[in-house]
Order: sequence, then structure tokens, then C-alpha cells
Amino acid sequence: MFHVKQPEKASPKSDFGMDTPLAREIADLSARRRALEGVQLHFGGETRILTVSNQKGGVGKTTSAVNVAAALSGLGAKVLVIDLDPQGNASTALGVPHNAETPSVYDVLIEDTPLADIVQQSPEDENLFCAPSTIHLAGAEIELVAQVAREHRLRRALDVYLIDSPMDFVIIDCPPSLGLLTINAFTAAREVFIPIQCEYYALEGLSQLLGSIQMIQKHLNPDLHLSTILLTMFDGRTRLAQQVADEVRTHFPQQVLDTVIPRSVRVSEAPSFGQTVIAYDGQSAGAVAYREAAVEIASRTATQSKEK
Repeated sequence: MFHVKQPEKASPKSDFGMDTPLAREIADLSARRRALEGVQLHFGGETRILTVSNQKGGVGKTTSAVNVAAALSGLGAKVLVIDLDPQGNASTALGVPHNAETPSVYDVLIEDTPLADIVQQSPEDENLFCAPSTIHLAGAEIELVAQVAREHRLRRALDVYLIDSPMDFVIIDCPPSLGLLTINAFTAAREVFIPIQCEYYALEGLSQLLGSIQMIQKHLNPDLHLSTILLTMFDGRTRLAQQVADEVRTHFPQQVLDTVIPRSVRVSEAPSFGQTVIAYDGQSAGAVAYREAAVEIASRTATQSKEK
């Protein structure tokens, strides 16, 4: 489907002529930037549809969804982000208007509006698109109850959209709950992407989420599988962060990405400017980490992810 080519990383000492913790950190970041410049990806073939989910709030779910999407588009992939969270944070980060009058995912789910009629191009990249959320989506959970085939409405709309507008990746940002909006995302997707915060309560509720995935597999979408886990808000100065990372890797050795996302001021600042960190400061440590995560995700074909 595509291949990845990465140059070897330079050693810290050769770049700076010294060996201190700060010098090593700076040299490592510099080497990682150069490695990313040498990455070559060739996209094509089957669309990969990932739903980004974790019912625990504050784990970097939306942040990971939009930054991975932006990083993938920067690598040459055509990417559609579907914002299923009534808060509309993904739409904000991608610089897409989503006021109450804006045609949105609500219209697709409730009024059968074609997805093509609401999708907007993000100003960040010509390959990056967004199906925005509006405040109306907050009531969709209740309104969906009375709809025919309520669990499949997003999937059907997406299938029709992809016929005329093929994408390499579709990334669905879910609300932090396991209601009908999230079930629609699970039914439409083939892969589940879970961001996990490197904190004490990281695995809290994860068993419930995995149980929900199994239920969806059994009754609604047998193709759904957990393909990707991304460790976020990692603070290498604390023993706790490393312990949490080790525990997650022990439980999910094949799904956890090698890349971890550090705590980063730049990542936190970017949404307030209506941007992803990729556009806001693409050379920062947080942006480099998300770009590395995107390369890892793209390097795993859909078949490989399912085998894992």
C-alpha cells in the first residue's frame, strides 16, 4: 500500500559536543525532526476508518484526533475528521465554523442530510476535511432513539460519501460517553483508537469500553477491532508515568504505539488559536510526537492492525 523510509538518527554528542541532560534532549528532538523529514509515504487503497474513543474525560482524546489527522494530511493523506462531540472542540481546532446555523453532523444523523453537504475543508491543509459538530448535537442522543436503524445512520451516510469523495483516513472524534453517538461511531468504523493518559486512573473504565467494543462486534459491526492505543500527557520526570506506560504496554503489547505524547504547553495553547499544534508550532516536541504517531499509524495497514 505504501512504504516508509526513515534516515538514521544522529547521536547527541556529534551535534552538540557535550553530554548533559538538556543537550541530549535537544539533540534527540533535532534528530527526530530530521528523521521525519526523510519519511516517504504513498497512500492509496482502502479507506481506514478509526473512531477515537475513551469515556474518561481529559485524556487528550480530541487533541489526539485532530493532531493525528493534521499530521497524516501533512504526510500527503486525504483525511476526514467527523466531529461527533457536541462540544465541537475538534471543529474549533481545525478552524472550521460550527455555530448553531452551520449544517452539521446533527443534520446527517437526524435529517438524513448527505455528508457531502456539511463537510468543510480545513484552512490548515487542502487534504484535511471536517464534518463539524454544533450545539444541536447535544439533543441527538434523545432524538436518535426514535430513528429507524439508529445505530447505522452515520455508517450509511459515510459509505455514500466515500463513493464520490474517497479518503485515505476517516477519524471520528467521539463524546466522552458510551451513548448512541458513540455507538454510531463504532458501527461506522473498523478500528478503535484509544488515547490513554499516563496518570493514576489511566485504566479506569477501560474494561467497560472494551466490553462495549465486544458487544458492537457481536451485534452490529464484526469488523470493529482495537488497533491503536496512544499514551498521552507523558511526563518522563515522574516514576508514575513510566509505571502507567509499562502497565498499558504489558496488557496491550501489540496495540500501543512506540510514540508517547509528552505534556506540552504548545499542544495546550494551539486550540485557543483555532489550530492544531501541527500548524501552530510544527517543530515543537508535542508536534513532533504527534507526527511520529501518525507515521506509526500509517505504517500499520488495516489488515495488520486487525491481526494484532
